[in-house]
Amino acid sequence: MAKLSKNRKNSLTKIDAEKTYSVLEASQLVKESSTEKFDASIDIAVRLGVDPTQANQMVRGVVALPHGTGKDLKVLALVTADKEVEAKEAGADYVGMEEYIEKIKGGWTDVDVIITMPSVMGKIGALGRVLGPRGLMPNPKSGTVTLEVGKAVTDVKKGKIDFKVDKFGIIHASVGKVSFDVDKISENTDELLQTIVKLKPSAAKGIYVKSVILSSTMGVGVTIESNSLV
Repeated sequence: MAKLSKNRKNSLTKIDAEKTYSVLEASQLVKESSTEKFDASIDIAVRLGVDPTQANQMVRGVVALPHGTGKDLKVLALVTADKEVEAKEAGADYVGMEEYIEKIKGGWTDVDVIITMPSVMGKIGALGRVLGPRGLMPNPKSGTVTLEVGKAVTDVKKGKIDFKVDKFGIIHASVGKVSFDVDKISENTDELLQTIVKLKPSAAKGIYVKSVILSSTMGVGVTIESNSLV
């Protein structure tokens, strides 16, 4: 068994594994217990009482985090020529059409979000085998297939994130950085959790939010009190 480092031991002494905490308390503990020598991401894992294999229990949505994610997301805008200026002025890192479609066919996926238009989806559909497994396929439900290209780019740059329950019934998302103030971490976390609660499928029975764990990259997980969320 691997030995615990001194920093890891110190982190564990600050957190009671048998206790659940409020969002604000958890945010404080995660920030205080982070020992990484870089500005680590703060991530959340929300385990839901849904069956993701059933279409009427799929939980997916978007949320604009009040204070952003702290990440500089790379955005690719696959748009027609008349929308290129709009996308560039909004801050898209890559703008174009055919040249990027060919690059993606060749395996290039060095972006975090792809935004496109309804009229272009016919061409992008063929890229599903490359984009799908990486979670990059544009989707109208997440606001990444739209005629309001500039607004979509701006929203993503400001902290709008797309989340989706995985096959295990868990939603994973980043809600900030360790360098954020505790209040900002807490407010971002609360905004995401309240959005997830509002998306509860009518077909879901029993306990909806089963567990919520907040942690920094490679850090100790802190359990958030979930009963009060619903």
